[in-house]
Amino acid sequence: MPRATSEKFTRTHQPSAVASKAKGEAVGGRNPLFNTERFGQHILKNPGVARDIVDKANLRPTDRVLEVGPGTGNLTVLILEKAKQVTAIEMDPRMAAELSKRVQGKPEQRKLNIMIGDFVKADLPYFDVCISNTPYQISSPIIFRLLSHRPLFRVAILMFQREFAMRLVAQPGTSLWSRLSVNVQLYASVDHIRKVDKANFRPAPEVDSSVVRIVPKDPPPPVKFEEFDGLTRILFTRRNKTVHANFQAKGVYKMLEQNWKTWCAETGQMVEDEVNFKERVDQLLEETGYADNRAAKMSVDDFLKLLSAFHDLGVHFA
Repeated sequence: MPRATSEKFTRTHQPSAVASKAKGEAVGGRNPLFNTERFGQHILKNPGVARDIVDKANLRPTDRVLEVGPGTGNLTVLILEKAKQVTAIEMDPRMAAELSKRVQGKPEQRKLNIMIGDFVKADLPYFDVCISNTPYQISSPIIFRLLSHRPLFRVAILMFQREFAMRLVAQPGTSLWSRLSVNVQLYASVDHIRKVDKANFRPAPEVDSSVVRIVPKDPPPPVKFEEFDGLTRILFTRRNKTVHANFQAKGVYKMLEQNWKTWCAETGQMVEDEVNFKERVDQLLEETGYADNRAAKMSVDDFLKLLSAFHDLGVHFA
């Protein structure tokens, strides 16, 4: 994929609707000019919903805003009314050209920087707020890319497919509580803002969407994401099985023992001869009281306490 770069745009090389139709593209449910299907994008066409999304960000005149997947700019033009500067990252050069044309010759043109390319690979600028009608294909990557970005942003207002959004705000003991829920809520507070019916998009997706507000925890918890994710990956393999049962899965003890030996070597610790590593891990699970717990009902704090106990033993997950 192309690296995200700032560019100027013209419509010179855009195919006409007639030419697109000749290639077999439908002009009913899909927009023949743009790769909406290829990039998992659905253009928000309801101006009232767009206005509500931007209003929920509580933008300040000094804010620098990052928008991911602006499409033809229905959200962008509203953001430009309130923010100091907007950086819009768009995969489809033709959509970027349409957005550029939309502000051409207007005062807002000087406030807009368009980057063409892959958000996941782009060098992100400083930003205070992120607003996005998120392309489906990068729903998970955008969350973790944003939460790992420094300096921390103030707030993100993001729209996702409804089930994905509800997993972000799920609570322990509910059917949607998942590894995604835990990993995101470790680093941020997540609130559901509103539901958006699929009829508000062009082309209409198969499911409804929801908008969430994400506020990073500042300061972030002093936990390496790779470590926390390594633990949750094991325990959510079978979310309704006990913690002890998930650790007995093939390869888990062997992987952790190798990590432990690496830690011992790096810290100058002596590796005991014929140590029963499985027994040591099982004893830790019993002593912490988590052996019979299930990931489906464990809170973020539970995972943190368990991870801390393993670290005290010199056992790491990454």
